[in-house]
Amino acid sequence: MHTTFPGLLLRHAAERPQAPAMREKEYGIWQVHSWSQMATLVEHVACGLAQAGLTAGQHMVVIGANRPRLYATMLAAQSLGAIPIPLYQDAVGAECVYPINNAEVCFAMVEDQEQVDKLLEIRTQCPQLGTIVFDDPRGLRNYNEPGLMAMDTLVERGQAYAKSHPGFFAAAVEKVQPDDVAAMFFTSGTTGNPKGVVHSHRTLLDRAAAGARFDKLSDSEEVLAYMPLAWIGQNIFSYAQWLSCGYVVNCPESAATINIDLKEIGPTYYFAPPRVFEGLLTAVMIRMEDAGAVKRNMFRVAMDLAKRVGPALMDGQPVGALDRLLYAAGNLMVYGPLRNSLGFNRVRVAYTAGEAIGPDLFTFYRSIGINLKQLYGSTETAVFVCLQPDNQARADTVGIPIEGVQIKVAENGEILVKSAGLLKGYYKNPTATAEVLTTDGWYHTSDAGFLDASGHLKIIDRVKDVGRIKGGANDGAMFAPKYVENKLKFFPHIKEVVAYGDGRDRVCVMVNIDFDAVGNWAERRNLPYAGYTDLAQKPEVYQLVQECIEKVNADLANDVLLAGSQVSRFLVLHKELDADDGELTRTNKVRRGFIAEKYQPLVDALYGGKTSQYIETAVKFEDGRSGSVSATLAIGDTKTFAPVKAAA
Repeated sequence: MHTTFPGLLLRHAAERPQAPAMREKEYGIWQVHSWSQMATLVEHVACGLAQAGLTAGQHMVVIGANRPRLYATMLAAQSLGAIPIPLYQDAVGAECVYPINNAEVCFAMVEDQEQVDKLLEIRTQCPQLGTIVFDDPRGLRNYNEPGLMAMDTLVERGQAYAKSHPGFFAAAVEKVQPDDVAAMFFTSGTTGNPKGVVHSHRTLLDRAAAGARFDKLSDSEEVLAYMPLAWIGQNIFSYAQWLSCGYVVNCPESAATINIDLKEIGPTYYFAPPRVFEGLLTAVMIRMEDAGAVKRNMFRVAMDLAKRVGPALMDGQPVGALDRLLYAAGNLMVYGPLRNSLGFNRVRVAYTAGEAIGPDLFTFYRSIGINLKQLYGSTETAVFVCLQPDNQARADTVGIPIEGVQIKVAENGEILVKSAGLLKGYYKNPTATAEVLTTDGWYHTSDAGFLDASGHLKIIDRVKDVGRIKGGANDGAMFAPKYVENKLKFFPHIKEVVAYGDGRDRVCVMVNIDFDAVGNWAERRNLPYAGYTDLAQKPEVYQLVQECIEKVNADLANDVLLAGSQVSRFLVLHKELDADDGELTRTNKVRRGFIAEKYQPLVDALYGGKTSQYIETAVKFEDGRSGSVSATLAIGDTKTFAPVKAAA
């Protein structure tokens, strides 16, 4: 049975050698790589790495966008019994130092000059990093650093080694066992140094296969690989399931061409975090607001029908004949062209995960015929824990436990998981491993939630973040910051939110507006602005944000558990929260504690009753320069609502 990554590659190459395995867009043209070509490339890379000194048990970092030769390098390392560690390509050099040193990495495979420069910059801090292989040679012709090698050179050496050692590669693959370590993924390090999550071939491929069976995936699927490989979600969808199912993975030319490439490929299986779906919908709404009156009215009427009828049709529920006829007309004139413009015309299954998705956003995609669903999992669980069946997709749950998964809820509300996809442990961190893995095989997720009457899992927040209001009218009320933040982020004009309230007498939030959405809103109202900082402080923008917050407060008033989490005061930040400034993780999670320290004067002003506060903040620009942004921020009060008492 082929239960290792290189074993699956060789199976596909033997059974369907000419079938496409990957496509890569280069200079505007899609280049096809067959399974036999991939297998040959992996053999040559593996032989080249072996000749360079990579051995079983060693770690190798892989940094770059989704590229066939980077995928081949991960497979080559695994073929030798070595362990690939994908790192985020947009991480600065300093962020790479800890994982490289923690894992004692001696080998690196990177995409281009940018990544080479990053590793050369930190090499004095990582003296064991001896070999750096690069894929794209542009700009690197005159580099003469020791251990720096072009991928083409490595492949040539590997090809010669394979000829002189014809049985080496097959023998190496044969030695790899399902329970051997296959890969390591570093967590985002929200509260400290990142932890290396160790997974075996068995854990990753078990969950990949279980997810494939759940959604009846086959080798005919088309996938667009555009998220960072360091994120385990992308790794499972475009690497583990790619080899498990044998479908085609398509690599876009660049980040700038993703939307064009999405339309050209027309994936059948799609995965993205909520912010991607939010961005696509925001772009659609901006285009429609700029359209003529006839188009706007047709779109509005069609979408009203879609929201009423579409989800029921998607879930296989009965719909009247007239509504079916009207929906079919809407599909011809509006929904079909809209799916096509989004690149989703062929999508059979689409998933979102990582954060909660807004009900309106969720309903929009399902109403126009896109089978958007939610899943629940983490790096430690190899992603697939809960998935939503096709006819049970709901915005307020993350699905049901799938094959091979058991779930129980601890007394403190924490979700515990038992699954064949659980991590082997945290690398060099037995204390942290013991904190999350019980002796009888249960994993502590640190998420608070519950299973509802239909067996679907609902997530409230992180257990450690669920707090209590202290003092005031809501003394003792539960406070779930992430729940509040997500409800506000459901509005297209709000991009990011940081909520505070644990141990305090009320809830206050700091908001980032969505610059594109609010900018378009301002332009249509002839409201001039000179950039993000200026736009964020406009009184009209504050009124817009206040209305969003008060809608959320009205909604929270109906929630018996979280009515006390209503927002009392807010401000709009003068800059966008940025991972380069330490305010977000590389997976765009808010570092709430760090932000509280960095913006302490703003937190004090919110809770001190001030109506404004001056702030100056150091920032890093995209070109590497440092600078500062300053502004006097207005602080607004919002209306809160009396909790709606539950029926007796």
